Amino acid sequence: MAVVERGLRKVGITVSKPVLATTCIIFGLLVIIFSELLQWIVGLFLITQGMLILADYMKLKRHQARLTG
Repeated sequence: MAVVERGLRKVGITVSKPVLATTCIIFGLLVIIFSELLQWIVGLFLITQGMLILADYMKLKRHQARLTG
């Protein structure tokens, strides 16, 4: 959970732990009940992770450009 929480914080989204836990439980139950939903969840997870990694890369690149130029 810490990875998700840190990633959301980087984007500027803060979620309380109870809300995050409840969301995880609900999505976990949905995956168990509707197994085809797993494809969508994994897809959304990968898209979100990709955006977070790209945002982190751009932020680091911008910071390095300020330091050198």
